[in-house]
Amino acid sequence: MGSDGGLEVNIYFETYGCALNKADTSLMKSLAVSRGHRVVEDVDEADVVVVNTCTVRLDTELKIIKRLSYLYRQHGDSKKIVVAGCMASAQPYTVKKIAPRAVLVSPQNITKLLEAVESGTDYILGERDITFLKPYLEGAVATVPIAEGCVGNCSFCITKLARRRLRSYGPDHIVGAVRDAVEKGAVEVELTAQDTGSYGLDIGDYRLPDLVRDIVEKVPGSYMLRIGMTNPDTLAKILDGVIEILREPKVFKYLHIPLQSADDRVLKIMRRRYTYDEFKKIVREIRQKVPAITIATDIIVGHPGEDDEAFRNTIRAVAELQFDKVHIAQYTIRPRTEAASMPQVPEHVKKLRSTILSKLVERIGLNINREYVGSLAKVVITGRGFRGGTAGRTLNYKPVILSEGIERSHLGETQVVKIADATFYDLRGQALRSLRP
Repeated sequence: MGSDGGLEVNIYFETYGCALNKADTSLMKSLAVSRGHRVVEDVDEADVVVVNTCTVRLDTELKIIKRLSYLYRQHGDSKKIVVAGCMASAQPYTVKKIAPRAVLVSPQNITKLLEAVESGTDYILGERDITFLKPYLEGAVATVPIAEGCVGNCSFCITKLARRRLRSYGPDHIVGAVRDAVEKGAVEVELTAQDTGSYGLDIGDYRLPDLVRDIVEKVPGSYMLRIGMTNPDTLAKILDGVIEILREPKVFKYLHIPLQSADDRVLKIMRRRYTYDEFKKIVREIRQKVPAITIATDIIVGHPGEDDEAFRNTIRAVAELQFDKVHIAQYTIRPRTEAASMPQVPEHVKKLRSTILSKLVERIGLNINREYVGSLAKVVITGRGFRGGTAGRTLNYKPVILSEGIERSHLGETQVVKIADATFYDLRGQALRSLRP
């Protein structure tokens, strides 16, 4: 029986998209368990199937459509299908065409998931309960959302139609969520949002650096914090504070700052609120003041307005700034966005540019990682590798695979590791000794 006296329900979840979506699924799982329901790993065991969707790119949307169509054909008559996330909000008609009897739960309403599970409601309306912030821990890495929505208005972005206005979680709730995750065994906690740099703009004079300082001061334990993606324009306004918190021993020396394009004309078309020179200044100041920091970025190839010269500017920027990691996305039309109505770059041109950029990114990334070979590194043990061995992170968030397994009791420990090899994706090494926290 559920805790409210109702029948226990088995709920199966599938999640697509960004870290914020994963954090939303974590919240939904916690809600389900708190009501006495069960989270199951096999769709055949489920009474309810929840698909948490993403629609930021066309290829992701098509993948979800194919999967949702299959789930609805196979289980639509015997199980309740719930579609959550950005497609439920930005493309409800598309979802209903595929799964007419599905219950839609927008990102603003994920804390009302149980209404969808326990009632006959077709579409859940209202606002997210931003006082509920209880992570559902799987493994040793927890993702804690700190805000919903953003303050940007990018011409290519459909997510703004789904997540809309900025709503920051209260500091006490976030600190409590991190404490809860650490007490449950989390050794890595990612603070996530559409734009962590915009955190607090809607709640007064309390921003991301203040939040991180509070977490570090108030949450004891052996864990590391990772700051999620932050846009250059919001980061610039709190840069001194962010540099200060990156020096904290419990904060990974890592930032994800999306560039998108290094051509100022294209950035203006994208409605990105910075120039390439402003972006470059931010990166250089961070690197100067936080040695060995890892910086990741995003680049959109083939956005409307990108000609050959604009693409060359982006190539030059990647070579100049030597990013540790670059997420490359070929631009795809998103419905109801400004960029969708602009003249489009031909598909074959986008593919060629993407190939050229990918080769450069891989060469740079491999060269950077090879510089670690032969060195000793402090590595925080976070779990098991996908292909055996133990996985960990250096203090600047480089992924490391250890050749020998380490017991679960060592999770969260810092090991001194001899780096023996490197790939574009990770470092490989052997643990020499443990540094007790």
